[in-house]
Amino acid sequence: MRKIKLFIASSLDGYIATEDGSIDWLYTDSDYGYTQFYNSVDTILMGRKTYDKIIELAAEYPHKDKKNYVFSQKKSAGKRKEKEKDHNVEFIADIIDFVKIQLLQSQGKDIWLIGGADIISIFLNAGMLDEIILSIHPIVLGKGIPL
Repeated sequence: MRKIKLFIASSLDGYIATEDGSIDWLYTDSDYGYTQFYNSVDTILMGRKTYDKIIELAAEYPHKDKKNYVFSQKKSAGKRKEKEKDHNVEFIADIIDFVKIQLLQSQGKDIWLIGGADIISIFLNAGMLDEIILSIHPIVLGKGIPL
């Protein structure tokens, strides 16, 4: 059966992003096994806030080679362009049922959960997070979004 894995990084002082949500500091010294991990998954799950931040910060959607699902109760896309929403991701409202009934029963590689506390808490509370991979980067951000 496929596994749901959280691959996340933190600064030495416990932040996963800068105050504006930027993660550019992650790519300064080593990939901490990211490339190998990325190649081991074929599906990405993320929360709405994470997706919106990716669209805001990235020049183009970075995970076009994977099947992407965004969990959201909202129908509108906010700042997102319609073609980006349709082309890159599928929006799902019922997180747990979708994952249990469709994703975990389907064939494929492992599944990467990307996001912050809201989406991670949902999976932890449902007992559906199989593995947590936490990389600590040797950088001090001083402030930002805490792990």
